[in-house]
Amino acid sequence: MDGQVAPLFELTRGNIVESTHFGAIAIVDARGALSYSLGDPNTVAFLRSSAKPFQALPFFEHGGPEAFGLSLKERALLCASHEGSDEHVRTAESIQTKTGLREGDLQCGVHMPRDAKAYKALIARNEAPTPNRNNCSGKHSGMLAYAKMRGLPLDTYLEMDHPVQQDIFTALSEMSGFPRERVEIGVDGCSAPNFAVPLYNAALAFARLCDPHELGERRQQAAHSITLAMTGAPEMISGTEEFDCCLMRTAKGRIVCKGGAEGYQAIGIMPKVLSEDSPGVGIAFKVSDGDLSFRTINMEPRNRVRPAVTLEILRQIGALDKDELDQLAEFGPVLPLQNHRGIVVGTSRPVFKLVKAS
Repeated sequence: MDGQVAPLFELTRGNIVESTHFGAIAIVDARGALSYSLGDPNTVAFLRSSAKPFQALPFFEHGGPEAFGLSLKERALLCASHEGSDEHVRTAESIQTKTGLREGDLQCGVHMPRDAKAYKALIARNEAPTPNRNNCSGKHSGMLAYAKMRGLPLDTYLEMDHPVQQDIFTALSEMSGFPRERVEIGVDGCSAPNFAVPLYNAALAFARLCDPHELGERRQQAAHSITLAMTGAPEMISGTEEFDCCLMRTAKGRIVCKGGAEGYQAIGIMPKVLSEDSPGVGIAFKVSDGDLSFRTINMEPRNRVRPAVTLEILRQIGALDKDELDQLAEFGPVLPLQNHRGIVVGTSRPVFKLVKAS
């Protein structure tokens, strides 16, 4: 991460601020205007899993989902950081059946599912997870299906010089308005290439995803298909009780939400949500020290910083009303901190005010 940061979020204990998380925010409309920011909106950071809608974009643009007869849920899983539940695995298997792939074709590696029920069940059965439990198995299935549709090699689909990755690279550069030669490239946790661009440009990409009317017809159709899938089947994008899913479910098609590792979060807001004539808006922020991931006593996964910061951003710009914020209150923006006996010992809360662009 490269750029000036500002305080985003703090935790208190008694009368003392015990911890502070820093970061940067950029809010950009589909015309390219910076609306609000905090810290340096040109802070460069890897999108991590927030890049997934754009990694699926070339497959959608070339009519892959239609060619293989993928359902809405299957299309959503291509853009997902799913939680490895049995339903997510069944959906990944269905994609692979329709596209003529095998689970063994996936090169994403394995990890334990974040879904609490699946996590407990695997332990109880003394069963090792397989690649379809990986939260990126939908993305990898989409990359492989795109390669297969074009008659390209499957065994090298993650190499940066593979045509699939080159198409993804071009799509990300074009959507973000950031030159290819300036995009930093790294390797993600699932072994796929990942991209670092300024927060401004990542926010612009999400604004265009939600409001693609100035893009070419094929890209417009692909963007609409992706946002329809993500908002229409949010339970595929994360766990059903996870923040990304809950926000999209509450917003009822008005907001696209996709988190990434190490404290990255991206949000897209559809046209006419903020006002009658407002264009689509994109939001990207990065927590500079990452975001603590933990499990509740019921083994349910949670993140401490990004959900609360997201809700505070949406509250400040008027993207959610009070009833919607109340529905999402378990995620913040302000929450009591309890110890292991349930005693309230402090508070977690956002501490920023967005700076309106002049």
